Amino acid sequence: MTVYFPEVPKPIRYEGPDSKNPLAFKEYNAKQKVLGKTMAEHLRFAVCYWHTFVSGGADMFGMPTMKRLYAQGDNPMTIAEQTLDAAFEFFTKLGVGYWCFHDTDIVPEADTLAETNKRLDHITKLAKKKQQETGIKLLWGTCNLFAHPRFMSGAATNPSPDVFAYAATKVKKALEITKYLDGEGYVFWGGREGYETLLNTDMGRELDHLGKFLHMAVDYKKKIRFKGQFYIEPKPKEPTKHQYDFDAASCYAFLQKYDLVGDLKLNIEANHGTLAGHTFIHELEFAGANGILGSVDANRGDLLLGWDTDQFPTDLYDTALAMYTIIKYGGFKTGGLNFDAHLRRQSTDPVDLFHAHVGAMDCFARGLKIAAKMHKDKGFAKVIKQRYAGWDRGIGKQIEDGKVGFEELEAHTMKKGEPQLISGRQEMLENMLNTYIFKA
Repeated sequence: MTVYFPEVPKPIRYEGPDSKNPLAFKEYNAKQKVLGKTMAEHLRFAVCYWHTFVSGGADMFGMPTMKRLYAQGDNPMTIAEQTLDAAFEFFTKLGVGYWCFHDTDIVPEADTLAETNKRLDHITKLAKKKQQETGIKLLWGTCNLFAHPRFMSGAATNPSPDVFAYAATKVKKALEITKYLDGEGYVFWGGREGYETLLNTDMGRELDHLGKFLHMAVDYKKKIRFKGQFYIEPKPKEPTKHQYDFDAASCYAFLQKYDLVGDLKLNIEANHGTLAGHTFIHELEFAGANGILGSVDANRGDLLLGWDTDQFPTDLYDTALAMYTIIKYGGFKTGGLNFDAHLRRQSTDPVDLFHAHVGAMDCFARGLKIAAKMHKDKGFAKVIKQRYAGWDRGIGKQIEDGKVGFEELEAHTMKKGEPQLISGRQEMLENMLNTYIFKA
């Protein structure tokens, strides 16, 4: 069998923080126990198929810059088979436990949907065999409902019922192959579920259609006995001017309105949070606080650019706080950390894929260690508990218990007078966080 990554002749190993080997883990030790679970169990790393193996470095201003040995030839299915071989070679050499894909990542669309489905059946049989041989699992599957011109005005929110039906047919197949590959989840990413101008848009009708579409998907999931978790991935813009899945709060409101809260959780992407004007941690915290935190697309954006740069995560503050929040809400069940990130256009060598993933995995492993220390010490939890202590007794508890109204609160205020100011100690807490970052 062809070796597609000869620069990495053997699997990446943990060599510790003093290692000078750029192709070794300094922080990620898969079997090391942290808070009672191994790092591998906490982090559940996955590699995305699209950016890692299908993207060639093209952007809106330039052609592809990366040439890959597996992407050579004239037969699209031969290329698809070679790409699958390269992907599983990469997964095993990197040492991840999971992968993720869109349907059109693993095979190109044919002239007819029936022929595309035949291609999918063929490649997923090969993928199933490789999963069995390697022990690598599918974290989640999804469907590309945004790239083809037919979806220029959306999929489930398209003004044409024929496009809606076409999208449903594609999702039906994607759910079937995800189940066949024992996928632990399925993501709905509304790449163009939104609008460019309200002058030609019936927003209420489009949202109703999206709700119907998801209910149909839930019904079909039950029919085929797919046990995986459904996710929505919030994204505010790009390519659509305004997308209905703008952020975690928008998605939660949508799920509540259409009675879908029990059926879908959120797949939070770091870069999408910043595009929405939030932080990655804000989106995680909102989802966790509302019981809908499911999985994470781990990447970062460039704060000087207003588009989805999908860079590999390298910020310890982000990874530490992300893992602190994820652990606080019980950790991953079916989700994980999927590296929805791609190489920079100038990083053209195949080995650069390993450098990028190794660094990102180390960054999250270090973040996990920091978060574990923060949880063990309970320093921040104690500060928060003390700050809200007034709600655990007296008038605060009466308010939370629903035992007082405006009249009683007026009487309380008239008697007590001006409230005492209590410092938020923000600078002290930021210094405390720095101490954990520096020493954990």
